[in-house]
Amino acid sequence: MNHLRVRDLMSDAVVRVQGGTPFKEIAHLLQEYGITAVPVVDEENRPVGVVSEADLLHKMWGRPADDAAGSGVRPRPAKALATDAAGLMTSPAVCAREDWSVVDAARVMAQHGIKRLLVVDGERRLIGVVSRSDLLRVFLRKDQAIRTEIVEEVLVKALGEAPSAVQVDVTHGHVVLTGRLSSRLAVPVLEELCRNVDGVVAVEFRPVREAGSGEPAHLGP
Repeated sequence: MNHLRVRDLMSDAVVRVQGGTPFKEIAHLLQEYGITAVPVVDEENRPVGVVSEADLLHKMWGRPADDAAGSGVRPRPAKALATDAAGLMTSPAVCAREDWSVVDAARVMAQHGIKRLLVVDGERRLIGVVSRSDLLRVFLRKDQAIRTEIVEEVLVKALGEAPSAVQVDVTHGHVVLTGRLSSRLAVPVLEELCRNVDGVVAVEFRPVREAGSGEPAHLGP
């Protein structure tokens, strides 16, 4: 099975800034391009961090104020004092390689609790960005394409079964498999392989029942 790669879904039109970019210029860029964060790169276009709306808002919620007990003034956090990207950014930047699968990218996003990954080439230079919404495009894959991959890549190539052994129906990403395999052990393997096909939402296996009986057909030795 061939998962879509990050390069297939990423945007290569990336607004970027350098460490010396002033606070207000960053704010203007976020508003002008309708984005929520901007990568910070060094002189060789290698990502060193990311400045997000949340980083900029430290300028507001980091202002001195009397605490509730009236004991004095709260110290200002470093980002509230920052005036350029180098001081505002969150670093290091979490990056993905362009040849990562969508599964790899989704896993890293989940591990770090982030909404986007910067995409770098073999020299770690910035070439794109991939977001959660980009990854979700996998589930827009057509049912017929999903069915074809299951029959050709899963049933035939991976399991060595005849294409006619199992009827494959796909509706809105929900896969229903009806038939029998040469081994009972192949059923959970088939289900797991189908779940790993891009665009699959759910998988259900329905064994063929013997004529005149309520029992499933024999699936193998």
